[in-house]
Amino acid sequence: MADLHIAINRGKGAIAGQIASEVRDSIRLGRLTPGTRLPASRDLAADLGVSRGVVVEAYEQLVAEGFLISRVGSGTQVAPAAARAPSPTPPRSGPRAPYYGHRPTSPELGHFPRERWLAAVRHVLATVPADALDYGDPGGVPELREELAGYLRRVRAADVRAENLVIVGGVAQGLSLILHVLTPAGLAVEDPSSHRQAPLLRRAGAELVPVPVDEDGLDVAALRARRADSVLVTPAHQFPTGVVLSPARRAALLEWAREGDRTILEDDYDAEFRFDRDPVGCLQGLAPDRVILSGSVSKALAPGLRLGWVAAPAHLADAVRRARGELDLGSPVIEQYALAHFLRTGGYDKHLRRMRREYHRRRDALVSALAEHVPGVRVRGIEAGLHAYLDLPDGWDEDEVVEAALELGLSAEAVAPMRSSAGPPAVVIGFARVPARKAAEAVRGLKVRMSGQE
Repeated sequence: MADLHIAINRGKGAIAGQIASEVRDSIRLGRLTPGTRLPASRDLAADLGVSRGVVVEAYEQLVAEGFLISRVGSGTQVAPAAARAPSPTPPRSGPRAPYYGHRPTSPELGHFPRERWLAAVRHVLATVPADALDYGDPGGVPELREELAGYLRRVRAADVRAENLVIVGGVAQGLSLILHVLTPAGLAVEDPSSHRQAPLLRRAGAELVPVPVDEDGLDVAALRARRADSVLVTPAHQFPTGVVLSPARRAALLEWAREGDRTILEDDYDAEFRFDRDPVGCLQGLAPDRVILSGSVSKALAPGLRLGWVAAPAHLADAVRRARGELDLGSPVIEQYALAHFLRTGGYDKHLRRMRREYHRRRDALVSALAEHVPGVRVRGIEAGLHAYLDLPDGWDEDEVVEAALELGLSAEAVAPMRSSAGPPAVVIGFARVPARKAAEAVRGLKVRMSGQE
């Protein structure tokens, strides 16, 4: 068991964050090597003269980040790959608050269902025949496509069969493959929308055409005035505004596609997590001949699994499958079989129900804290998803709010880079990685940091 040299500045507060920072740096610098067992939380608390809960909080944060592992009977140890873990925050002087997410849309990775997933992988390794591990259909393992087709029909009201599905390495790769096949002259995109996605779309050959989004979603009348033969939309929960595409706009968008022989690319973003409204079915279920549906397990399970799907009309699905085979021969098969087993045995549904309750609690805690401590901030887009859209008071600077939020352990992004033209100040805050008990503390800190802006 390792003794830890941890220096605490009690005058700066955030003791748990200081402990986590010290341990994290020791791992990165090689002072704590993979497999090293850390002192019990009670022992370290006694050594440092702090409460045991503070040490437990620091350990829990490092477990969630992947630096430590904790098992009953084995104590807390440095994770096998922790020494190579990337820095979760930009370097800055002084103690750092715990960092709960790299992006506002990141899920809580500390709640990944490790035991159930391990059971699924073990089942696969014990049951699949040897030839199942060979090169297979680049469109994906048939068992997974069958399970996904049933899931999408049941949960997303999709009109899809297994033969119309292609398994891909996430929505990003799915969109790249779709654009490779379609080669659109103009791809309409929501404005604002994720600026991280734009380089990928352009590299795939698309000329992006911004179309404004309002409280009803994509402005289809504005779309008609643009020159585009396809459109990329997030109708279930638009990023970043969080609005849902209204029924009237859905009908108008489908009419736009049919009358001009155009294609709708539907990113089924944040469809799994809704809190204050009924589920909204996907567009693809209304017009499977005009809509290509993309989705993934990145928000439901973990982005690092790199598992997603494309549901397309038969001729386009075949073209996407061929493109996938020409590029990289398909996705890892063991993970595909494991996901199929996870879906078939109900583990996926059970995990979603659990996380929906947890994210609901975390969202409520953040929204309540904002209403209490910074009532001048207007919160929008919180009926579903993992992030909130914050309209800032006049005089507040987006970049300063983001910097302050990051220092306080919140994941945040400025909205200005997501717009094609200037607009009122706003930021996106993620709540999925902010424990409910931490929301008020972080928001109070944000109020103090920004008090000079009012």
